[in-house]
Amino acid sequence: LESFYARQLRLSPHVLGHSKAHVGRVVAELVRVAKAQGLQPGPLALSLRGDFVRIGSAYEQHKVRSPDCFDILVPLRLPPHLEPQPLSAYGSGPRGAFVCGLRARAGWPRRYRPFADGFCVELQGRSHLSSGLVLRWFQGHLQRCLGAVRYRLQERCRVSLSGCAGRPPTLHIVPCSDYVCCHISMAVRLIPAIPLGDALYLTAVPPEGAQAPPVPEALWSLNASRQEQRLLSWLKEQAPATSCHLKCLQILKGLRDLRGQGLEEPFCSQWGRVLSSYVLKTALFSLLLRGPLDAWDERFLEERLEDLVLYLRDCLRKQVLMHFFLGNRSLPEAVVLPRFLKEAAPVNLLAAFDGPTLDLVAFQLLSTWIQAPQVIRMYSSPRYLRPVPVP
Repeated sequence: LESFYARQLRLSPHVLGHSKAHVGRVVAELVRVAKAQGLQPGPLALSLRGDFVRIGSAYEQHKVRSPDCFDILVPLRLPPHLEPQPLSAYGSGPRGAFVCGLRARAGWPRRYRPFADGFCVELQGRSHLSSGLVLRWFQGHLQRCLGAVRYRLQERCRVSLSGCAGRPPTLHIVPCSDYVCCHISMAVRLIPAIPLGDALYLTAVPPEGAQAPPVPEALWSLNASRQEQRLLSWLKEQAPATSCHLKCLQILKGLRDLRGQGLEEPFCSQWGRVLSSYVLKTALFSLLLRGPLDAWDERFLEERLEDLVLYLRDCLRKQVLMHFFLGNRSLPEAVVLPRFLKEAAPVNLLAAFDGPTLDLVAFQLLSTWIQAPQVIRMYSSPRYLRPVPVP
């Protein structure tokens, strides 16, 4: 396990630091230009708030393999009189996720009609902000601003933007060879986000694939990445300096990816969706708060990793893994949650999957752990290694 971590999973702090700094400079320039070009008088248009929020494994110290993919939230400014309505108000939506709508309040002023025509859809007789229309505007707006950014950054890097319907656009950054020492091409997923206050955001619900029913455009997904980062910071302060909890998460992600190389479709896709990085991180959070943090010292890496695998197996067999923040009353007092999260209905992250699928994933997960040395030797060969796709 130590050799697998050191040779295939561990990131160079030097390279990761350079990559994050370079991504920050480029995104800051793009957001600045996009905000300046999007300013219009009055409340009848979308615009950028002017800041951005770094989220995901690259900024939480548990990214694996290569620092070439990043996630950035880009908060937007909205007209007033839009209020969040939880999923229970609509009676439909994806299972295993907390979603809500942004509904226009009663008595929406007539002068907001141009905004409603451009960015809203009707649901239950009321105007709701459409995630699809916002994504389309966001990508088009960034694309129009890209020319000015290219000119300003031409000595540092080459930048381009790509995207597909229903998904956030991806900014591709290719550093110039004489600018940085780490010549890594990077893909940055720029996610338009609706601020709810208290460092909470709404983002478009990602499509689940061709087999899944489409999600209404009026529904948005809750993003609590900032609360997760606060919890990780608290855990870092409370746990031993040599704690292995993030290392356990990285190794489990690596074993999941290796085992997926030998699975056939459609189970290969189901394997990756059930054991998503978010599910693995949620299981780690739950396990960490169950026992003494001193038990996560580096000396006990194998024991803690086995505990995590067995905990996940039990969750899969019971078909229950609850969202860590929604309605969770047992969080440490030091981790203050917004009222919106405290009062939200709990969500089972595994609710979208049927029992036989979860049983099969549980069996394969335990088998992967028992056969970890063989899995590492077999699927780490050049024959099986595939490039990790961009987000």
